[in-house]
Amino acid sequence: MRIEVAFAKPEQQVILMLDLAEGSTAKMAILQSGIVQRFPEIDLEKNKIGIFSKLCKLDHVLKQGDRVEIYRPLRADPKDARRTRAAKH
Repeated sequence: MRIEVAFAKPEQQVILMLDLAEGSTAKMAILQSGIVQRFPEIDLEKNKIGIFSKLCKLDHVLKQGDRVEIYRPLRADPKDARRTRAAKH
């Protein structure tokens, strides 16, 4: 089956296409894609992942056409950032 693995930094976005066996998991796709070697800041113990913006676990079984997305940690809590912006006005 054909899937994608995606990771984005502010200055760069990478989407890798892979052909995997049926029954492959998100973790298998990430490891086989080589993206962890390309971006050593990815830590599968800390980074959250998802399929098309929906969070999932590493053992999630993939389907044809899925895009595994690796998310970077947030620099600031979105609620705190909104409060800070609102307080400035």
